[in-house]
Amino acid sequence: MPGSLIQRRGLMLVLSSPSGAGKSTIARALLEQDEELFLSISLTTRDPRPGEEEGRDYFFVSEDAYHKKVEDGELLEHAKVFGNYYGTPRTLVEQHLTAGEDVLFDIDWQGTQQLRESARDDVISIFILPPSYEELEKRLTGRGQDSEEVVNKRMAKAADEMSHWPEYDYVIVNDVIEESIQNVQAILKAERLRRTRRLGLGKFVKSIRSIA
Repeated sequence: MPGSLIQRRGLMLVLSSPSGAGKSTIARALLEQDEELFLSISLTTRDPRPGEEEGRDYFFVSEDAYHKKVEDGELLEHAKVFGNYYGTPRTLVEQHLTAGEDVLFDIDWQGTQQLRESARDDVISIFILPPSYEELEKRLTGRGQDSEEVVNKRMAKAADEMSHWPEYDYVIVNDVIEESIQNVQAILKAERLRRTRRLGLGKFVKSIRSIA
């Protein structure tokens, strides 16, 4: 068994940040450049938006079906956001991890806490910070997607979200986006080599020793 083919268990890579800090840009780059990384697809009780597809963007379910899954422990994390319910299906994530594939989560600090409670050993969490308060405001305003009132609300929420940075395994200040992407990739590479995740390592070492 070549060392590069040692069986391993996948991991859950969590990215969190206040809106405008660059989390989504980093997530897209990771998914485009890494064939072993898959985006976690949540289920939701809200109606599909134009262009959204079942199983690609979300799994769309009724509120009754959602609550049944919560009661049966089928969701790794779940929350109510703006009147709709969201959650992460446990079975699909576990299938990826067992196959040695990693799952990317774009969730907030509350969802991260729930993931830790459900599967602490599989979770690697990274918090993305903006380089400054002024830069975060500039990015939110520069997007041109929100009114001044909405931007102010996002800035107020950002202050609370950023207070949870000590709860994460890694913290990256996103000043230069290319460097931030490389830093996350470096973390992912190192965590994939963690001894406890390399399930085939014992068998590999035994095969080397028998040859010797």
